[in-house]
Amino acid sequence: MSLATTRRIVLVRHSKSEWTDTDDHERPLAERGRKDAPVAGRWLAESGVTPELALVSTAARARESWKLINPELSARPRTVYNDSLYEASLGELITLLNETPTDVRELLLLGHNPGMHALADALAGEAEGDLLARMNRTGFPSSAIAVLTFEGSWESVEHGTARLDAFWSPHA
Repeated sequence: MSLATTRRIVLVRHSKSEWTDTDDHERPLAERGRKDAPVAGRWLAESGVTPELALVSTAARARESWKLINPELSARPRTVYNDSLYEASLGELITLLNETPTDVRELLLLGHNPGMHALADALAGEAEGDLLARMNRTGFPSSAIAVLTFEGSWESVEHGTARLDAFWSPHA
């Protein structure tokens, strides 16, 4: 694969979760989250998002979100549940991107805030219209999606190397 390959990164924050007395990692989705997740999946499908690989946090709310999003996609990607997405720092998320297999052209990460927002903001060296301002104004709410593209290898991903092409949220 050429280094000039256009690649797409799709960042998805898990859907709205319940605040329960359970361990944070095991918190389930709230009713609103169970309604929003399939809507997010339909938005991805209608937007032509077709990831080959989905890396999903092992937290219960992320796994449950993915189980509701995935059936809505036009093609189901290979899914890997990844512990490192839970409470991942910006640096850890960039490292995860840098380690993506070279044959993957479109990657979906389903994780948590503040990581998803920080990653979208850090990667977006440019953006279509007011997308970056709108994303930063909303704070990347639950079920939000950012779609970024960049040219090159996964190893070359760093601050400012991508373009924010889309930002969507079910309640924005």
